[in-house]
Amino acid sequence: MDEAHASELDRALDRFLESAVFEDGLSERTLAAYGADLRAYLAGLAEAGVERPDDVVREDISDHLLALGDAGLGPRSVARHLTAIRRFHRFLARERLAEADPSETFDSPRAPRALPHWLGKEEVERLLAAPDTGTPEGVRDAALLELFYSCGLRLSEAAGLTLRDVSLEEACVRVRGKGAKTRIVPLGRAALDKLRAWIGLRADWNPAGPHVFINDRGRGLPRTAVWQTVKRHARGAGILRNVTPHMLRHSFATHLLDNGADLRAVQELLGHSDISTTQIYTHVSVERLTRAHKEFHPRG
Repeated sequence: MDEAHASELDRALDRFLESAVFEDGLSERTLAAYGADLRAYLAGLAEAGVERPDDVVREDISDHLLALGDAGLGPRSVARHLTAIRRFHRFLARERLAEADPSETFDSPRAPRALPHWLGKEEVERLLAAPDTGTPEGVRDAALLELFYSCGLRLSEAAGLTLRDVSLEEACVRVRGKGAKTRIVPLGRAALDKLRAWIGLRADWNPAGPHVFINDRGRGLPRTAVWQTVKRHARGAGILRNVTPHMLRHSFATHLLDNGADLRAVQELLGHSDISTTQIYTHVSVERLTRAHKEFHPRG
C-alpha cells in the first residue's frame, strides 16, 4: 500500500510483522498466514470507517469473526484468525500504539458461532428508560438507545447517521451499512418521538457537522463514546450482563421473530446480504414453539 495513503492501522500492521520476524522469530509460513488474516481484518475495519488503533472496540472483532463463520470458514480457520488478531492487539498495547487491548476479554481461540446474546423485553424497557430526559444529554441518549433497538443498527451505522439520513415526516432512516449498501428502516413510534425531541435540542450544542448524535462541543460522537453510552445506561438500569450495541441489534431481531415476523423481512431490516446470516436467529422461533407445545399439548 502507498505509504501516503496507509492508515495508522496499516502502518501498525507493518511494524507488527517486522517485529514478528526479527524479535519473535516466527516462521515464514506462520508470518504469511498472520499477514493474510490481519489484512482481511483491517479491510473489514476500514469498511466500517475504523483506521486508528484506539478506535477498535471488542464488537469490531466479534463482528469480523462472525462474518468469517458466515462466509463458510471452519472452526480451525476462524480460531487461527482470532489468534492473529489477539497477538496484533497485544503488540499494539505493548508498544503503546493503542491505550487498550480490545481482544483481551476473548476466550481462547475457538469458533465464535455461538448463538447471539440478547436482552429480554423487560430488560430492554429498563434500559430504554434509564437516561434522564430532563437533560439534553439524556434526551440524546434516549434517542440513541431507542434507535438501536427500534432499527437494529450496528454501532458504526448509528455513529455515522446524519440528518440527511433521517426523515421524521416519513418515519424512517436511511442506513449505510457494510459494503456501502444502503437500506431504509422504519422508525417505531417511540423512536420517532425520542429522535424528534433530540433533534429539537441538537442545535443548542452548535453542531460542527451533520451527525445526528453529537457531544456538547458539537462534534459527532465517536464509536467508542456510543459504545460507552450503552454500557453506562445498562449499568444504570441494573443490568449486570455485558450489554453492547450489538446485543441491542440481536434483541431487535430476536423479538421480531419471537412475535412472528417473516425471516426475509428481518433480513432486509438488518441489512444481511445472505439469509443464512439471519437464520442464526431462528432458534428463537424454535424455543417459542417448544414452549407453546409444552404448555398446550396434552402430552407436552
